[in-house]
Amino acid sequence: MTGYEMFWPMVAHAVLVYVLYALLGLRRRSAVKAGRIKQSQFRENYAADEPAESLVVRNSIANQFELPLLFHACSIALFVAQADNLPALILAWIFVVSRYAHAFVHVTSNNLRYRSPLFAIGYIALAGMWVWLAVWMAFS
Repeated sequence: MTGYEMFWPMVAHAVLVYVLYALLGLRRRSAVKAGRIKQSQFRENYAADEPAESLVVRNSIANQFELPLLFHACSIALFVAQADNLPALILAWIFVVSRYAHAFVHVTSNNLRYRSPLFAIGYIALAGMWVWLAVWMAFS
């Protein structure tokens, strides 16, 4: 390992956030062009009557700043503690892949039957990362 592998899942997650922002812009522009909402209604970053197709994207973006905050903090802590080895990296990639899948379901069908288990996978992987960090620190 070169020492920077732990940062690739973080970069991949940042890419997801940028993709979601681009999708939000596209969906909002489409809704404005179709006349379903006025552009001025987005002035305060909250539109009471925001169409569902852009609302789900906005909510998915908000999700990327909740649990993933702990992911980024843990990833940096693992790197600093030199605990960013293969088990940590595998857990990090599981978390990020689950975030991509979760976001995909969120902005397409938004079916909780699929979205909830995907969230749970990421939640468990992230918990594993924190446990790995704690164990590493306890025995180093």
